[in-house]
Amino acid sequence: MPETAAPTATATASRMRSRPRPVGCSQHGPPTMSGSCAFLLTPCRSRATRLSCAWSGRRPPTSPLRPTSWPWSCPVQPSQPWLRSRRQCRRVPRPRGWTSSRTICPERPTRPEGRWGMAETDQDLAAYFASWSEIAGSLTWDTPWKELFREQPPLHDWFVDGRLNLSVNCIDRHLPTHGDRAAILWEGEPGDRRVLTYRELQMQVVRLAAALRSLGVGQGDRVALHLGWLPEAVVAMMACARIGAEYTVIPVALPTEALTARVGDFRPKVLFTQDGGWRHGAILPLKSRIDEALEASSGVLHTIVVRRTGVQVDWYEGDRWYDDLLTAADPRDGEPVAVPASHPLACAHLANRRGRPVAIRLGTANLAVVALANHLHVLGDGDVFWGAADISWLGAQAHGVVGPLLGGASTVMYEGTLDIPAPARTWQIIERYGVTAMLTSPSIVRALRGWSLTETGKTGSLRRLTTIGDRLDADLRAWLRDVLGDDVRLSDAWGQLELGGIVAADEPSPRMPDPKFSIVDEQGVEVPNGSSGEWVMLRPWPGLLRAVEAPDGTNPTSYHWERNPAVYATGDVARRTEAGGVEFLGRLDEVISVSGQLVSLNEVRDVLRDQPFVTEAEAFETLDVRVGRVVGAAVVLAEEAAPTEATLRDLQDAARELLGGLSRPQRLLVLDRIGTDIDSVTRRRALGVLAHGHDHRILTWEQVVDAARSLPGA
Repeated sequence: MPETAAPTATATASRMRSRPRPVGCSQHGPPTMSGSCAFLLTPCRSRATRLSCAWSGRRPPTSPLRPTSWPWSCPVQPSQPWLRSRRQCRRVPRPRGWTSSRTICPERPTRPEGRWGMAETDQDLAAYFASWSEIAGSLTWDTPWKELFREQPPLHDWFVDGRLNLSVNCIDRHLPTHGDRAAILWEGEPGDRRVLTYRELQMQVVRLAAALRSLGVGQGDRVALHLGWLPEAVVAMMACARIGAEYTVIPVALPTEALTARVGDFRPKVLFTQDGGWRHGAILPLKSRIDEALEASSGVLHTIVVRRTGVQVDWYEGDRWYDDLLTAADPRDGEPVAVPASHPLACAHLANRRGRPVAIRLGTANLAVVALANHLHVLGDGDVFWGAADISWLGAQAHGVVGPLLGGASTVMYEGTLDIPAPARTWQIIERYGVTAMLTSPSIVRALRGWSLTETGKTGSLRRLTTIGDRLDADLRAWLRDVLGDDVRLSDAWGQLELGGIVAADEPSPRMPDPKFSIVDEQGVEVPNGSSGEWVMLRPWPGLLRAVEAPDGTNPTSYHWERNPAVYATGDVARRTEAGGVEFLGRLDEVISVSGQLVSLNEVRDVLRDQPFVTEAEAFETLDVRVGRVVGAAVVLAEEAAPTEATLRDLQDAARELLGGLSRPQRLLVLDRIGTDIDSVTRRRALGVLAHGHDHRILTWEQVVDAARSLPGA
């Protein structure tokens, strides 16, 4: 196939207007694309009349959907015999929202095996895009997209020229049919409860949107949410989406230094916080922490404070109470604005192997379509969904808020920790609200098991439980099966912040679009079962990030495409078992997931190296039987320093105070030296094995080398 640029939809349509058509469309005139091997995805603007448009002539030299630079580009030329006859070809049903149908020939060649690849027919790829077209078509669009997908490596463009508003899709469109249905079922750690219907949620969102506009916030501005699991957090998210502002949720547990850096990097015009927050029976002074962080940050014009605990707070110029702001707002100023499909909606901060976290910016339609697809086909099951994870995690926002609201379900929100006032709180919440589907992390499940919970109470409403953020091992799955019974479907999901949340699950629905994964070696060749390699995604994904911002101006995510722009390399090391399952072994880079949050091992290592009695350090991941993945560290101490409990505790506290509790090394190894005779990935894996089951150990470097030789696949 010649290496020519793919024609645009307009150019293609104009070239084809003079040709006769066998099948016409009464609303759109001539069809936009021809032939057996090319198709253009164009949503029909008329929902009343959607007739198939097709050409029987030869296809253009390249396809707008599948340009020649893709690894699965079709090498067939129009001169080949099977293109001349359509008698043995069959019509593929036209997906909803398309104005062109397709013809697939049984003799169609597949894309040959090769670098990063697996054989795939044109029909498989057509079905993949058709599934996304159907899911996206179920949303309310102010302006329908003109092209479902356009190649623009490495990020690509989806829903080209489409415009919509997320808050309208999450809230307003449900009002005529179920405005009085509960949208939010909230429970605070002390036991207080609130219910917001879709109608009540819409009224609050409209008022807050109007209030933000009165403060000068508009389309493209940024708003930071330093809030826990409160209904006000969801109202703020939806209000930002309503006026086209971009939001980020900052973890309430961040220490002051990290909080200052986060606010400075994001540069919000308005910041939300609360007077205090309940956490494990105590009140966290959230407003005080923000006040300290803002002393070193400029650009925040207004701080909006939610009354939660009633603690006394200091007051500064620009501070405003949330309730007073809503009361004074004019709801007529809260009208929604239609934004482009890729308009930045949310910003999630990703641990960076090079240093400080980077900002991942996600598009409005990109996040919405993936969240809805997961809710309909992977996570949801019934009317009540509970995302039991920290709200600052993108997965909780996408799958615990956006997905259920798009699907018209009720979402459960719990403020505190699940062992307050008693370890049975989890089962009580499921019973109280009739939770039918739940998303959580294996670390939370391990905590439940550690509390020896075998009596679950009345959890008969629960039909599906999905875990994300860590591997659900066989023992943990068996414990859940014993506790919940055989009627609850258990599923372990995989995803990344860069991809907008969940991408795949071990029990996939046939209706969920499959992005096709493979495990490859360093040359991009698929490895046999039993061998380890990198987990790569072969098809484009609509939830992919739209932009990256790093403090040093670099793009750490370029790693995903630097070897092949058409394939997404995840950075995860995996091995396919002989039974066909996938076992994840760790990361190629120095970023790990702890309790669903990403932690940079590089940052932990730098903190330890900065300690005066440490000459060398390494950070790695290891396993704790109680909580799952945790951070471990190996240090070489100075000659004058003894490996006492006090010394090692000081190292752990230093990481916690500067980076947060999840970055605190739970396992510490003291070595005589750290050599360079094994590569960094193998070194970290070996250290993780040696640290398993031990709080502290004193070892030699030779023991590390021996452990590395014994690793599977070594």
